[in-house]
Amino acid sequence: MNDAPVTNDEQEEPEEPANLKFLRRLVTVLTGTMIVGVVVIIGLIVMRITNPPAIVPLPASISLPDGSRATAFTRGSNWYAIVTDQDEILIFDPKTGDLRQTLKIRP
Repeated sequence: MNDAPVTNDEQEEPEEPANLKFLRRLVTVLTGTMIVGVVVIIGLIVMRITNPPAIVPLPASISLPDGSRATAFTRGSNWYAIVTDQDEILIFDPKTGDLRQTLKIRP
């Protein structure tokens, strides 16, 4: 019998089970994916913060019917609308400023 101490060179490491190897690789890939995802999200946030917001062209002046007061404004591709305190939606032409349509809001 050989009672000599076993050195590190002579020790054999047991073989890892296949499912443990798969799990180790899966965790490594998922960690890399998460790191890339966080870097992309941070990059998108930085890009959004550093870019100035788009300037929306607004009309210089809007003439409302007498007694109307604007409560809301919205803009479409070829129109803009004013919601008044008299429950009306006034739709205007952006180029001429002319009133195109008036919609009554029913209670």
